[in-house]
Amino acid sequence: MIQLVRGFKDILSGEVEIWQQIEKTARSLFEDFGFKEMRPPILERAELFARSIGEDTDIVEKEMYTFYDKKKDPVTLRPEATASVVRSYIQHKLYAKDAIRKFYTIGPMFRRERPQKGRYRQFYQINAEVFGIDSPLIDAQLIFLLATLFSRLSVTDAKVHINSLGCSTCRPKFKEALSDFLLSAKEKLCSDCTRRSKRNPLRVLDCKVPLCREAIVGAPSVLDFLCSECGSHFEGVKKSLEKLKVPFLIDKRLVRGLDYYTRTTFEIQTGLLGAQNAIAGGGRYDNLVKALGGPDQPAVGFAIGIDRLAEITGLEIKDFLQYPDIFVAALGEKSQSIAFEWICALNLEGTRAEMDFAGKSLKSQMKRANKLGARYVLIVGEKELEEGSVIMRNMMTKEQILIPIDGIIEKVKEKL
Repeated sequence: MIQLVRGFKDILSGEVEIWQQIEKTARSLFEDFGFKEMRPPILERAELFARSIGEDTDIVEKEMYTFYDKKKDPVTLRPEATASVVRSYIQHKLYAKDAIRKFYTIGPMFRRERPQKGRYRQFYQINAEVFGIDSPLIDAQLIFLLATLFSRLSVTDAKVHINSLGCSTCRPKFKEALSDFLLSAKEKLCSDCTRRSKRNPLRVLDCKVPLCREAIVGAPSVLDFLCSECGSHFEGVKKSLEKLKVPFLIDKRLVRGLDYYTRTTFEIQTGLLGAQNAIAGGGRYDNLVKALGGPDQPAVGFAIGIDRLAEITGLEIKDFLQYPDIFVAALGEKSQSIAFEWICALNLEGTRAEMDFAGKSLKSQMKRANKLGARYVLIVGEKELEEGSVIMRNMMTKEQILIPIDGIIEKVKEKL
């Protein structure tokens, strides 16, 4: 028996309905806020992610699904969506008519990480990206959008964490101070953090290893190094969130795992998932559009992990399961042929209708209708065809009535 590739999963009926509701709720909310859907491809040139995410990141170094096509060009299954959206924004000159654009995407991403609960090698994200606005108001609005979405999805434990990563003016001084601190604590760091401390010290702050978390307790905070512009921007974000009545925590250790982030960074964290406590995260990436060959346009966005969100939403599957409105139990070849026409006509009219295609006994067909959860059963055989009426049975009350065959589609819809 051929089984799934390790780290991948099937999303089956009984779970997929929750996913569909999450996506439906997100689409509706995003479009109310002026976002338009974009569907970038899942396969991109490997260079796109090396340039945007950063060549020294764990994602690029160890976790990307990269291979060579027949022309020996390196291509990658996208590990995240932002770089693809930015590439599209630049390639199609979407800034030409109006630099201010809002997009959302929904789809799969791929990283060859160690599989664990809520973390798969093919995982799904909902992304939102805003281009052309440098105001802290839009940062706050995106966080407000996330908080609203989780509220609508009945997520009971979702806390907003925010921080600022500064900019190219103030971050170098912070990195220098952080590097000095990490040098003094190097004996307590894991092997990955020892390497990171030399190449990109900010990544040590994102380490989940308990000993490393303990070792950086006294590390300097980027908030103490912000230039006046970054400080003013961060104050604007905080004041806007307060006006919107969005509770938040200032998390001085919060950094994002990708190189392109600047200034505002944020996560939505929960205590319902154990160690993997982040269900959404994002921030500002003002330099990325220019770095990838586009105009100098500010940008901000976020990503939501659907796999994790589906585990903690308060939505219940019973509220979204759909059952047949009617099951047609047909006895005899002629009745089956007519029943087939009826169910197709009912389906086209928006009525969920099913039938038995195997010519089984009435008893077997009634069992099948009950198993499917059909509300009504329409019983038709040679006798009913001759008399011009069929039996309609209410599966809840067991009440039965006769319905004329003439105009049966409309008559069934009226009864339903």
